[in-house]
Amino acid sequence: MTADGPDGLPPLHLPRRTRLLLYGALVLLVAAVVTALALGPGTTLAPLLAVAPVLAGATTRKARVPLLVGAAALLAVCLLESANAQLPSSVRISVPVTVLASTLASAASVVLVAARERELFQVRTVAEAAQRALLRPPAERIGGLRLAVRYVAAAAEARIGGDLYAVVETRFGVRVLLGDVQGHGLPAVETAADVLGVFREAARTEPDPALLAQRLDAALTARPGDGRFATALLLDVAPDRGPVRVGNCGHPPPLLRRAGAVSELAPPRPAPPLGLRELTGEDYRASAFEPSPGDLLLLHTDGVAEARDAEGRFYPLAQRLPGLHGGNPADLLDAVLADVRGWVGDAGLADDAALLALRWDH
Repeated sequence: MTADGPDGLPPLHLPRRTRLLLYGALVLLVAAVVTALALGPGTTLAPLLAVAPVLAGATTRKARVPLLVGAAALLAVCLLESANAQLPSSVRISVPVTVLASTLASAASVVLVAARERELFQVRTVAEAAQRALLRPPAERIGGLRLAVRYVAAAAEARIGGDLYAVVETRFGVRVLLGDVQGHGLPAVETAADVLGVFREAARTEPDPALLAQRLDAALTARPGDGRFATALLLDVAPDRGPVRVGNCGHPPPLLRRAGAVSELAPPRPAPPLGLRELTGEDYRASAFEPSPGDLLLLHTDGVAEARDAEGRFYPLAQRLPGLHGGNPADLLDAVLADVRGWVGDAGLADDAALLALRWDH
């Protein structure tokens, strides 16, 4: 069963299990009416018709639907009672009143639910606009480099969380950031916005990725109050396919897929997340690798690597990546997300997930 929602809302789609339950209730209701006719004078199952507008209200966002169904149920009650002269007066009065009350209550419930869904839809629309402003999709191609990004919030109604990414073209080459702010909710989003703002400015003036990481760390440390930190990957991609410099600030290492084999680009020594450098005293350093035509580099947040199946096993991204195919980075990321969703099943993602892929075509 589906029904059109009010203006400004998408159509109402009921899950298959819900539809089956409603169909079952409808069959029982019809069976009850047939049984009532077969029982003869003196007995009635007409009160069960009060369920009809409730069932109708579960399939729509329009109040007129349960009102019309309730009117039909009330007419059916009157016909059943007129054919059953032996019913006591208390039943003749209480049954129509019950059907009428059920109809009005169901219509009121539909109005209330539709109003709340409209509010939620508006909030989601604003969140999508905020996401587009905060997390700007990169160009699909920059020179010989192809890029794609995907972001999935763990709470579908949120649309945005603490994961972040940015791609900036500068005179030093393409600067890439992918990170994950500690925590959830608006505080995490505010921290992500601060990190992105500093990165977009500093990426154009700071040539050294290690010093760029220090700038980001200092910005997080200077934030008042919450003491939040963020793990991050910083990439410097030379425009002429020179060495790619990778700065890893406590983040899951990127995965390099080359000639069908996948390897982790782990940093030579661990570095603290952004915002924790003062506590650890460690400096940020950058490692490098030489890309080849056809190489694909996959950056991800722990929402992917820590996705669990029904038995509590983590998603083995490095092991499954060689078997996932896509004609371009965008198709590959779609394949990864589909594989992750299949892995976690009905439980869904427990954390936000961001993926960014780069492929060197030449």
